[in-house]
Amino acid sequence: MRINLGPLVVLLGSSVLGINAQPPKNFFPLNSLEGLKPVNVKLEAVEFRGRKATHMVEATGVNGQTLALLPAKFHNGTIEIEVAGQPASGSEGGARGFIGVAFRVTPDASHFECFYIRPTNGRADDQLRRNHSLQYVSEPDYPWQKLRQENPGVYESYADMEPGVWTKLKIVVSGAKAQLYVNGAGQPSLIVNDLKRGDTEGALALWIGVGTDGYFSNLHVQEMK
Repeated sequence: MRINLGPLVVLLGSSVLGINAQPPKNFFPLNSLEGLKPVNVKLEAVEFRGRKATHMVEATGVNGQTLALLPAKFHNGTIEIEVAGQPASGSEGGARGFIGVAFRVTPDASHFECFYIRPTNGRADDQLRRNHSLQYVSEPDYPWQKLRQENPGVYESYADMEPGVWTKLKIVVSGAKAQLYVNGAGQPSLIVNDLKRGDTEGALALWIGVGTDGYFSNLHVQEMK
């Protein structure tokens, strides 16, 4: 009796060589607060615009970074998430609904890379303000003010968006480079070729800025080995 081992050999060979091997995937629906560690923020599980989500606002008397750490380490790979940000009730006129994702966060949450959006800028009548819709920062050494002053237009860009509306973000990170894609676009809307903290690794976190009423849903993380 002859036994055909061809398909089995091919399958095993592909697995060993990594041809069909898939990198590990993590999914955080963010429909509960499970695993989230707040840093200067208040969290609650809510329903917003037809889906369950994590709601995040600044804690009272905040003096420091405002984020929620996730139980996931990140070096290189892809981060995908849906966010909805808008100015919080009673916020000052400069509020833009700042919302995004921090990555490679240090254990004490003091240093990290971050991409975020300013939703109220997306359809502003002023072109210069529109050009500030997307932002890269590296806290605390390279905040937006320093980057804008020293390199105007390099770490900011435009994408169409609206406040309080679900916006899809995809961040692709490799070494000291990162790209931000918005709402399923085939090309990145913001490219950073010199992440200020270099080729590091750390935690992931949900992030909001001053005066933001923020919502987060469906976080997918695919680490690249």
